[in-house]
Amino acid sequence: MARKESTTLPEVNFSDEGPIRHLHLDSIWIQGSMLVDAPNVLVHEYIQRMMAWLLFVDPATVPKRQALQLGLGAGSLTKFCNRVVRMKTTAIELNPQVLAACRGWFHLPQDNNRLKVILADAEQEIKQPHWQGVVDALQVDLYDQEAAGPVLDSAEFYADCRKVLTEDGCMTVNLFGRSSSFQRSVDNMAMAFGDDAIWAFKATREGNTVVLAQRTPVRPTRAVLMERADTIQRQWGLPADKWVRVFKPVTA
Repeated sequence: MARKESTTLPEVNFSDEGPIRHLHLDSIWIQGSMLVDAPNVLVHEYIQRMMAWLLFVDPATVPKRQALQLGLGAGSLTKFCNRVVRMKTTAIELNPQVLAACRGWFHLPQDNNRLKVILADAEQEIKQPHWQGVVDALQVDLYDQEAAGPVLDSAEFYADCRKVLTEDGCMTVNLFGRSSSFQRSVDNMAMAFGDDAIWAFKATREGNTVVLAQRTPVRPTRAVLMERADTIQRQWGLPADKWVRVFKPVTA
């Protein structure tokens, strides 16, 4: 969750559906999920695709990199980046109830020297000087309890996102919702990053579309992408071979 105009934050709760636990923000909409018996696994296909930036870096360098999530959700990406991929990881979350829920119900560890959650307005926090040019993987998943569209989705916001990235850093964004306009969002990202920096997946069955933007546009060959996908799948259990088939630059 990110900035809301109202000072009233929604109540946080959870529901169990068989082996899966879901996080809710005072509504039926699912804000994140966890396998109760395997809390570090990424449950949803779109959440797995938020890790597609791995295709653009040498896998051997990943543990030395910095991940930043805007919106904690159920803590899935934060746990995965920190515990599975073993990166230095920070999440920015506005609602303290979400953080308490993640620690109490979703197995999010306490802060340590490689994991930190900052309670702040993501839009303002990423403008802080200490974030400029230091983030390798920026993962943006910002929805309120209505889940009607991204809370932050302007060209100005995406320009601020670009500024936090390292030269070979990437931003991944989850686009979903009744008010979400894929083309408007992509156009705003392109204004900030450039037309040749944007890649997109096909939509999942649930209607989530993950878009990736590169700080420095590159076009790896298919052979390189497939080699990295194989490593990603073997090391971290993500279906990266499938990513390569359904993941394309927005402009050829």
